[in-house]
Amino acid sequence: VLPDETHDAGFAMTSSFSTMLLTALALFDAPCDVADRFSALADQLESLLPLYASQDCPERAVFVGTGPMAYAAREAALKVLELSAGQIPAIWDSTLGFRHGPKSFVTDGTAITVFASPHEPTRLYEDDLIAELRAQFPHATVEKIGPGGDIDVQMPFGPLWAAPLSVALAQVRGVFWANNLGLNVDDPFADRGTLSRVVSGVKLYKVAS
Repeated sequence: VLPDETHDAGFAMTSSFSTMLLTALALFDAPCDVADRFSALADQLESLLPLYASQDCPERAVFVGTGPMAYAAREAALKVLELSAGQIPAIWDSTLGFRHGPKSFVTDGTAITVFASPHEPTRLYEDDLIAELRAQFPHATVEKIGPGGDIDVQMPFGPLWAAPLSVALAQVRGVFWANNLGLNVDDPFADRGTLSRVVSGVKLYKVAS
């Protein structure tokens, strides 16, 4: 269904995720001029890529967001885990949920990324979280990604359509970090044999009637 250029050969399957999400949005979201929308997203991503590039590996990574951005955070954390072969522990949470127990994950060497919403009052809660984290963990890195953020990701089509642009940050940085860790970016688990691009050995069981 999708063009060959979107089919990954690498373990983390970054372009597969992005193109499947965009295809689902084109099919099931409100009708729009899909070609123009895709072009606009591609143009914005091209300008964001240099800002996403990062050579410094954090000790840990955290991604948080609200609504669609929470699920973008989930995918972002997964990409970092996969591409670093688990050497960079990564978690995700909702913006409000992270202010409780999950915040205990943060150390001085943690990179915290907040995928910001364009909507109020959601944005205000996110800004409060960012201020709180910067005050409590001055040696950690806290970065706001979204409208008016440290990296300004515009969302003219809403946060759902901006999710691929946000996840791209983790996809790009995960590649840099994996390379810095000396891993094979296309197959970080090549020397382990514990994970592969396609899951094998799964047994199928009869569904109970």
